[in-house]
Amino acid sequence: MTPREEGPRPLLNRRLAAFGTTIFAEMSALAVRTESINLGQGFPDTDGPEEIREAAVRALRDGRGNQYPPGPGVPELRSAITDHQQGRYGLAYDPDTEVLVTAGATEAIAASLLALVEPGDEVIALEPYYDSYAACIAMAGGTRVPVTLRPSPSSGTYTLDLDELRDAVTDRTRLILLNTPHNPTGTVLSRDELAVIAELAVERDLLVITDEVYEHLVFEGEHVPIASFPGMRERTVSISSAGKTFSFTGWKVGWLTGSPELVTAVRSAKQFLTYVASGPFQYAIAEALRLPDTYFDGLRDDLRAKRDLLSTGLAAAGFEVYRPSGTYFVTTDIRPLGESDGFAFCRALPERCGVVAIPNAVFYDHREQGAPFVRFAFCKREPILQEAVTRLKALAP
Repeated sequence: MTPREEGPRPLLNRRLAAFGTTIFAEMSALAVRTESINLGQGFPDTDGPEEIREAAVRALRDGRGNQYPPGPGVPELRSAITDHQQGRYGLAYDPDTEVLVTAGATEAIAASLLALVEPGDEVIALEPYYDSYAACIAMAGGTRVPVTLRPSPSSGTYTLDLDELRDAVTDRTRLILLNTPHNPTGTVLSRDELAVIAELAVERDLLVITDEVYEHLVFEGEHVPIASFPGMRERTVSISSAGKTFSFTGWKVGWLTGSPELVTAVRSAKQFLTYVASGPFQYAIAEALRLPDTYFDGLRDDLRAKRDLLSTGLAAAGFEVYRPSGTYFVTTDIRPLGESDGFAFCRALPERCGVVAIPNAVFYDHREQGAPFVRFAFCKREPILQEAVTRLKALAP
């Protein structure tokens, strides 16, 4: 058979062939089409602090950041990041050699994987996971090895089997991609769990990339960076961003910290992605990171109340609810409603009651593990959540 007879070659390369339009785009379009309340995609429906927005306007007017900012990020933001890491967690970093500002945490993750993973290297990720993880590992040529967090109905939480994690490590394992507080389950790994992971990384000489974008959204327990454990600072790329903490998701200001060697490696990849981004917003986020503790406490308390409001409403509507310890998502089991297919359920939900959610199966390699679970976001205004709860009551058996 000649090439002509075989048909045209697919345009999308094999590494990305499995990744089509994201479920977030699909469900957000469905929300618009049906005029539903969108509790699918995780973005707030209000802006962050007015003084931080004004800081961005001031930077624009003063001509700061309107042209290319420095490759590593503006000095003011890099200093604010190191002060934040020192003040919050006792982690000391050099703002000139151990910090890199990125176009959101997503670019930080992509650049880190592209820089640190060779084709064929195995990357362990906690399943279910944020969907860009799978795509970024694929683009780097790595092999994804999922370790599944499993729901415990008795405790109402998701748990990590540390023995399963240890068994997943092979001679081909390059790094562990960690996310805590964890999206979508809301799990916050404990200090004891992180100590075991740290010991494993040191013992097997593994790198760790840790996604900590929800670090300030912890309702139970505490956020402990794995870089603070013995032997971990020199092998960990710690990633965070401004979007979740300050409710300016469109600004796309993220960052990473690590040893000079790790940051230099990641910057080598990052410079060929966006080069630089978010110039004026970097100055504003430098001010945001220096807001008083009352801001961070107020944000956490507000979201805790919204978590409780939506969780209670979902339980009343007949869902089994896994109340999150962190993030701004709540996972539910739809089987008490007589359903088992999260995709079908979410695609029908807008017509049934005017609410949009996300099927958790998209966050799994083992789709069957996530099939009956659905994620709702509660980073919305209280009246919107109240209306969503009212609408969801139509599902109650």
